[in-house]
Amino acid sequence: MADEKQPAPIDFYTFVLSLGSSAFVHLGDAPHPETGEIAEANLLLAKQTIDILSMLAEKTKGNLTDEEARFLENLLTDLRLRYVGKSSGR
Repeated sequence: MADEKQPAPIDFYTFVLSLGSSAFVHLGDAPHPETGEIAEANLLLAKQTIDILSMLAEKTKGNLTDEEARFLENLLTDLRLRYVGKSSGR
């Protein structure tokens, strides 16, 4: 057990990026981390994850650094545009 690496501590960026990565996988825009394969888009799960990130942005408004707020907003903008593109068949 001494050879096992300890996971890096979770900070705000890691947490948000983890959720964002899940959304990219659900959108079919990133490979699954375990299989390395890009699966067919699951727009229901993608929307759910985007909604979670949106809720997080709303609930943390005023409590984030400017950099954290920009990071979250930029991620949400990118995900929302990708979602609209996929859901409209583009």
